[in-house]
Amino acid sequence: MDDLPALLARSLALIGEHQAPTGAYLASPTFSPYRYSWLRDGAFIADAVSRAGDPGSADRFFGWCARVITARRPRIEALLARARAGEAIAIDEHLHARFTADGQEADEPWWTFQLDGYGTWLWALEAHHRRHGSDLAPYQDALVLTVHYLVGFWDEPCYDWWEEHATQRHTSTLAAVIAGLEAAVRTRVLADADERLAVGAITAIRIRIHTEGVHDGHLTKWLGSEAIDASLAACIAPFALYPPDDVITATTLAVLDRQLAPAGVYRYLDDVYYGGGQWVLLAGFLGWAHLAVGDTARAETLLAWMVDQADADGHLPEQLAHDLLHPEHEQRWIERWGPSASPLLWSHAMLLTLAHELGHTPTATAADRDEART
Repeated sequence: MDDLPALLARSLALIGEHQAPTGAYLASPTFSPYRYSWLRDGAFIADAVSRAGDPGSADRFFGWCARVITARRPRIEALLARARAGEAIAIDEHLHARFTADGQEADEPWWTFQLDGYGTWLWALEAHHRRHGSDLAPYQDALVLTVHYLVGFWDEPCYDWWEEHATQRHTSTLAAVIAGLEAAVRTRVLADADERLAVGAITAIRIRIHTEGVHDGHLTKWLGSEAIDASLAACIAPFALYPPDDVITATTLAVLDRQLAPAGVYRYLDDVYYGGGQWVLLAGFLGWAHLAVGDTARAETLLAWMVDQADADGHLPEQLAHDLLHPEHEQRWIERWGPSASPLLWSHAMLLTLAHELGHTPTATAADRDEART
């Protein structure tokens, strides 16, 4: 992988270039629906740059998250009060998943209620704190508010990672919630009562997944389903839903490889978005999962495949435009939004993360990163 060092440096610079002054990461600068910041994408991006030697960038993103969440304190408290009173809450009344760079909800309709990002930002924040010893005090109010929100609503159906299937409870979403709540407990900033609530929710979610989210020995796309989804790789790494030597871990990995990973990784078999191509970022997650169980060779193969998808400008796309699962659906998405997203910052983040896990580091200097931001 002779191109890897340069692509890692390019990835770190691209992320810095497209981080807004507010700290938000724009998901893709050239794809209009993605000129926003998602908690989910952003948290994985922040974790990647935290690993790769730019902790200040991660700090700015976490500060943005904290401002977004604390600004919605009255809304969160009102939603929780309504839930305690037994009042039904419509899906579009919940907190949003994506925001403008200055932390506002977007004007146009979107698939808004997604819980995974709220768990993932807590997970990434605590990992960053352990890695760099950063001060958690500026984030404490937002952390506690997020815990309250997740404890109150984890059992609500919501949109999945792909902003689909809003009537289901998604296994990878629930794993992100568990990871976030466990991370919040590890920070030791929760009051005793809040810690008990978090631990109770963690236990309840784990039971639900084990009893309703496993079929034929593997994790499933949502509770009560038999299908699989590539986001389940994140349940293995980084969220460690089951131990690396657990049979459910092994069986899930085997099914993901067999059904969704001919070279890169498809999202799921019925995927029609832009025809259903292989996603670069998902190769990062699957490689991370294989590394968690000790299969370094498979992880290196997936990393090499990711490197091969970069264009002449060092840009990694969201998904490939060939070997589509359902090519008859590609054109309608092109007519709606133009060509699919490239570069996608989340793809670059997962390249950085998998490379870091495998011991490869970027060679960009602090001066290079500062120049990219100006």
